[in-house]
Amino acid sequence: MARIGIIVVIGAIIISMAVAMYMYTQYQTNFIIVKAGESVIVGPVEYTITFDGTHKGNEKTIPVDTFVKIRIGAKNITDEKTRISRSQFYLIDEKQQKYQPVYGKFSTEDLSDVWLEPNKPTTLTTQFDIPYDEQKQYKVIIRPSKQQSSVDVALICITKC
Repeated sequence: MARIGIIVVIGAIIISMAVAMYMYTQYQTNFIIVKAGESVIVGPVEYTITFDGTHKGNEKTIPVDTFVKIRIGAKNITDEKTRISRSQFYLIDEKQQKYQPVYGKFSTEDLSDVWLEPNKPTTLTTQFDIPYDEQKQYKVIIRPSKQQSSVDVALICITKC
């Protein structure tokens, strides 16, 4: 009788380990690494990110350092509307320092919160206030929104790739 109990316990442990490994592999982050100008799909959106230069802001929004501007091409590849926002984008430098976008209404294309219609591409821009150095490498991270429920994260090299 004790042998059967031990076998049942060992079987339960093995089954729980198998279920845990399956769940771990299903929800582990999938990093997609590309260079600027290449398309990448994160959740239901196909993105194309390019470096759009630097600037010193406008009369209302002045950076502490320098604004690094990126151009975002986005296309919803599903049949339902989806939202993208600036909180999905980060810029990281060579030291892995993370910077969030700055909203300042610099143009009509400036990203805040946008609903993307199915199969309708749009072009947006956003900027990051960073201590910019032309000799360093910078990357943009795109994370899916909670609504998009994806494990994909894009890492896009925008300078010195």
